[in-house]
Amino acid sequence: MSWHAALQLDYTLENGRSVARYRHDGPLRILQSLYPEGDAVCHNVLVHPPGGLVGGDTLDIQLSVAAGSHGLVTTPGATRFYRSTGDAASQQVHARVEDGARLEWLPLEALAYPQCQANNKAVFDLAPGAELIGWDVTALGLPAADQAYTQGRFSQHLEIQNLGGLNAEVRAPVWLEQGRIDATDTRLMDGPLGLAGHRCLGTLFFASGTAIPRDRREAALDAVRAALESGALSSAATRDAPALVAGATSPHPQVLAVRVLSPLVEPALDLLKRLRGVWRRELWQLEATPPRTWAL
Repeated sequence: MSWHAALQLDYTLENGRSVARYRHDGPLRILQSLYPEGDAVCHNVLVHPPGGLVGGDTLDIQLSVAAGSHGLVTTPGATRFYRSTGDAASQQVHARVEDGARLEWLPLEALAYPQCQANNKAVFDLAPGAELIGWDVTALGLPAADQAYTQGRFSQHLEIQNLGGLNAEVRAPVWLEQGRIDATDTRLMDGPLGLAGHRCLGTLFFASGTAIPRDRREAALDAVRAALESGALSSAATRDAPALVAGATSPHPQVLAVRVLSPLVEPALDLLKRLRGVWRRELWQLEATPPRTWAL
């Protein structure tokens, strides 16, 4: 039997406090709101009790962040896409961030099991004055269990849109990345212009509802590049996975991005967590406060 779960999570600012309210249908929950850095930022953990998705399962997550509020969403573990011989399993996220609001979308990795059929889609609508820090991390196969990703298909879709104009519902495209990782595509999986043998890929991104001023954009890129050059890459590597590579760029005047390739997910996530902290300090003048579940 397929699981279909939906969740609506809404952040509002009430008397100086960011407050989260949600409603759900099916096995998808938000744990208690936490405030490890004061009332301004509300931390939440998104939980899917079944623990993974099989063919035909669907997770539908809708987020809204009202003006002035700041929401942070993470997960307690990987989103697992299990083996399927039929229908694809799908996760779709659609977030709307209003003027003056901030969202941090920081789920742990999407884990593609061998022989999975999976779709993973995230769309973020940003009003003028809205800002977003997020990441997308995908791990292919189970290398620690000697289960290589030699069969399966994993489709990805990451999109950022502007909200604005005379009609507040009008959406204008800003940044779109999509593709399909087919385990049998050896040129993609192992070629020097593809994944080059790596089995974890990640993107950390910062996006704004309007063009980021050039000096602010360059300062943010310089900060993460300095972190990489000063040893973040080597400190994120392990004895078993020393070959992690990363780089930072601005693919659009409203977007900053850090790309990471790694043989394993752990050093990639460790690096992205560090660099998220760098951007938090540089762009928002906030400490690199991690969600409490990351310490578990």
